Amino acid sequence: MAEQKRDYYEVLGVDKSADEAAIKKAYRNLAKKYHPDANPGDATAEKKFKEASEAYAVLSDPEKKRQYDQFGHSAFDGSTGAGGAYDFSGMDFSEMFGDIFGDFFGGGRRSSSGANAGPMKGKDIYTSIRITFEEAIFGCEKELDLVIKESCKTCNGSGAKPGTSPETCSKCGGKGQVVFSQQSFFGTVRNVQTCPDCQGTGKIIKDKCSDCRGTGYVSMKKRYAVDIPPGIDNGQRKRMPGLGEPGMNGGGRGDVLVEVIVGRHPIFQRQDYNIFSTVPISFAVAALGGEVVIDTVDGKVIYDVKAGTQTDTKVRLKGKGVPTLRNKDVRGDHYVTLVIQTPDKLSHEAKELLRKFDEVSGDSLNAAKNVTKDDDDKSDGKEKKKKGFWK
Repeated sequence: MAEQKRDYYEVLGVDKSADEAAIKKAYRNLAKKYHPDANPGDATAEKKFKEASEAYAVLSDPEKKRQYDQFGHSAFDGSTGAGGAYDFSGMDFSEMFGDIFGDFFGGGRRSSSGANAGPMKGKDIYTSIRITFEEAIFGCEKELDLVIKESCKTCNGSGAKPGTSPETCSKCGGKGQVVFSQQSFFGTVRNVQTCPDCQGTGKIIKDKCSDCRGTGYVSMKKRYAVDIPPGIDNGQRKRMPGLGEPGMNGGGRGDVLVEVIVGRHPIFQRQDYNIFSTVPISFAVAALGGEVVIDTVDGKVIYDVKAGTQTDTKVRLKGKGVPTLRNKDVRGDHYVTLVIQTPDKLSHEAKELLRKFDEVSGDSLNAAKNVTKDDDDKSDGKEKKKKGFWK
């Protein structure tokens, strides 16, 4: 007796109302989990992979999905008159699941024309530049030296020796791709790969240009001005469009992406669009109040400290932080932590004045002595009481 098939929606773990994207995502996860290449020799995994692939093959096809929703599995066994029997083993997986199986079988999605010799954008170039903390806050302009590929003037970018022309690749017929067949447990699977002879260009250069050696490009050093916007942070990138590697077959150039490395500041620390720093204040200013000078990225500002300020008190200087990238006129804040500074060198006169101040403000210098004296008095009283009791 043949084993009864599970519901296709149950196999993929999706509802009947699931859209195409949800069905595709569910199948992708199962395919990667149970693919035989990831589970060599595991018959159970192979069975689940086949089951999931069959379910996806039906539910990803609008017409087959409609028939399945109406008739169930019988829609494909010829018993309902809805259509002929469905032969899963004869399917072309490279065409149907190109984007999913590409990483398993080494092939890519096959285009409708079967060609890959169209315009292709060039690769991006990645580099970095160092700037100071202040330059990151207010923006700046830096010069950047790059080695850029330019079209060879000798062959006008064709790569062929002057007087000759590139020829159509005989291996791919100028398509830039080759199709090959591979046997799998599903049957014959067709895959598409970039032509190894012409590297996807569709052309072969027999007589190469001596200046560019057949590449069509020569490397040269160029200097560019990089405009660093105010508010940029460490690790962020500045894009310079159209200055990257040249494209292929008429495609545009790639971009240059410049990573910004911001140097450390001895006083300031940055978090998002806010700046943080610590400012020492004297005990006199903390106790009596007074003005202190605070360094900011805009210069020095005078701040009025309130009397009785405690150490680690935080104050906010509104709008003295980092400009936002979207609008340089909108800035974060500068948060300052006030720390009371204890002097390590005092004159004799200053020490005497400090002792007198302590006497009238709590006598903290003699706190330990006073506690010991009180304990001794209490101890003597108890002893006297004990002696009087035994008499």
